[in-house]
Amino acid sequence: MKKFGAFISKHRNIVLIVAILLSILSVFGMINTKINYDVLTYLPQDLDSMKGQNILDDTFASASLSMLIMDDAEPKEVSRIKEKVQTIDGVESVLWIDDVLDISIPKEILPEDVRGALYSKDSTMMVIKYKEGSSSEVTQKAITDIRKVMDEKSFLSGLSAIVKDTKDLSDKQTPIYVLIAVVLSTIVLALTMESVIIPFIFLASIGFAILYNFGSNIFLGEVSYITKALAAVLQLGVTMDYSIFLLHRYEEEKLKIEDKEEAMAEAIANTIAAISGSSLTTIAGFLALCAMELALGKDIGIVMAKGVLLGVICTVTILPALVLYFDKAIHRFNHKTILPEFTKVADYVTNHYKFIVVIFVIAFIPAIYGANNAKVYYNLDESLPKDMESVVALNKLKEDYNMTTTHMIVVKDDLPQYKKKEMADRIEKVEGIEKVLSYDKLIGGSIPESFVPEDIKANFKKDGYNLIVANSIYKAAQDEENAQVDEIINIAKEYDGNAMVSGEGPLTKDLIRIAESDFKRVNVVSIAAIFAIIFGVFLSFSLPLILVLSIELAIFINLGIPYYTGTALPFISNIVIGTIQLGATVDYAILLTSRFKEEIGNGYDKIEAMKISVQGSAKSIVTSALTFFAATAGVALISDMELIKSLCFLMARGAIISMVVIIFILPSILIVSEKFIGFTTKGWKQNKNEKENVELSA
Repeated sequence: MKKFGAFISKHRNIVLIVAILLSILSVFGMINTKINYDVLTYLPQDLDSMKGQNILDDTFASASLSMLIMDDAEPKEVSRIKEKVQTIDGVESVLWIDDVLDISIPKEILPEDVRGALYSKDSTMMVIKYKEGSSSEVTQKAITDIRKVMDEKSFLSGLSAIVKDTKDLSDKQTPIYVLIAVVLSTIVLALTMESVIIPFIFLASIGFAILYNFGSNIFLGEVSYITKALAAVLQLGVTMDYSIFLLHRYEEEKLKIEDKEEAMAEAIANTIAAISGSSLTTIAGFLALCAMELALGKDIGIVMAKGVLLGVICTVTILPALVLYFDKAIHRFNHKTILPEFTKVADYVTNHYKFIVVIFVIAFIPAIYGANNAKVYYNLDESLPKDMESVVALNKLKEDYNMTTTHMIVVKDDLPQYKKKEMADRIEKVEGIEKVLSYDKLIGGSIPESFVPEDIKANFKKDGYNLIVANSIYKAAQDEENAQVDEIINIAKEYDGNAMVSGEGPLTKDLIRIAESDFKRVNVVSIAAIFAIIFGVFLSFSLPLILVLSIELAIFINLGIPYYTGTALPFISNIVIGTIQLGATVDYAILLTSRFKEEIGNGYDKIEAMKISVQGSAKSIVTSALTFFAATAGVALISDMELIKSLCFLMARGAIISMVVIIFILPSILIVSEKFIGFTTKGWKQNKNEKENVELSA
């Protein structure tokens, strides 16, 4: 490693030139990486709801639908708008009353089923089918074009419209997230580091790593908008430690070595050794998300694990080159930091360690109870601003048509006609189903099938499949909706064993089931992986248990607070925050414990060793935690997307809670457990003074 460090120090010009060239390639990769804005597409493909969704997409081009509601519009005006919408690229078809009846016929004499499906008191509704899925660029462009031909009394609803608005808001706010994270992190670093130049050098180095991470996402094909919105902020927060470690080591080496390049070479070699265990725990935490059945976990996990690895590489290559270039400027603008020496904190912790251990044990009870009982929501629209076009339209759809979600039932077309009608009638009687639309209901028995235009028939009958559409008054993810979906599935399976029920409601129901199992699976995998890494770092059976328990208390407190404040969390937050907090802040515990082990080895008794450890580690822990807090809290304050706001708020709060637990509670546990740790840890030196005291008392 010393040779590697010497190469970086000596050839820093080459390092920076290569870094800039790679950043240009990364910009190309970032621009050409597809972004997925539909969370439901991350469900496993072997689910019936996903199989049905694929048939809707491939056969009926109905995987994505919109409902266009027009208030106080004359039939001729509605027909005119419909014709315009039909010509828009990406629109497969538009279904309205003029497909089967002359618009001159008064709506009052229409059959009740038809009138109720397409008319309300003061409005009418047409159903728009797109050629591609909800998150397709073609569909998104089509929605933009449809909105251009709508008037101010029109409302476009449906999952596709929600995805479109999510995309627009995410694309607009993501650059702001990065900017606010950079600004607030710079302020924190400027106040807690000894030079005002250092924050800009740190951020430049991490900026390269973030750019490389985003650019290399092109090899994944696509990433989620959630990953895109959070990756830069999260990478900035969790990899800042490594930069701090390198700079501190470099300053130490300069006191012993006069030559700057040689001092940096030594610092690089020692930093790689120091951050290897630290970075492995963070990487393992993110990779644990890959254990999720929901593919979104793999998306976030791989991108963030890759980001941490790239952050480590940039810390030992680009950062040393920048520090050497700006060494004089760094020292020219030195100043005192706002951080205290933490002498009083160290004294308090060591003097009251027995009392603090009692608090540690008792705190688990309300924390675990709160974490297990906090409310979680799964609706996409609940994470969006209430004044967003698609959300306003969704409320309009519910108000005028008592319709909130649409279930799509796919059955084999060889099912006898009377059976299909019987099934549709039974589905319509299910509690909460407002209306059922099928080929036979729409056309009626009086019109011969040969008279029906092929394009109208293709909306419901095609390639051996028959489509039935059921409108529900319930919102996706509600208990009533989930029970309704189960009942519809049972009815459909009675008539066709291979029937599939899809749409937002069934997909969300599957999402809930998977999310609940994913939460348990990810926690087990992340804890096991980090437990194994800490065991490898300390060669100890007791320390992994103590350190993980400490962070788990911080996680339970963080996830338990929403229960006591009556706040509902988006389901993604509930799954990933524990793993992120564990992986990102266990470094604090490793840093403090490593110093404690070192001071015990230097011959100090456990009380004095811990005083020195807290004083020596607290500044690094506080600086890192405050930087992480600043980067994520700023985003939480400005974000209009509840999902992003919630995740960032939990991460910000989690960083502070973990910091407090590590500085105040972990020292007490280590003091109480020191003898047990000595017996279960390889290389843990027993204190000579304590040995002598034991012998004298004997």
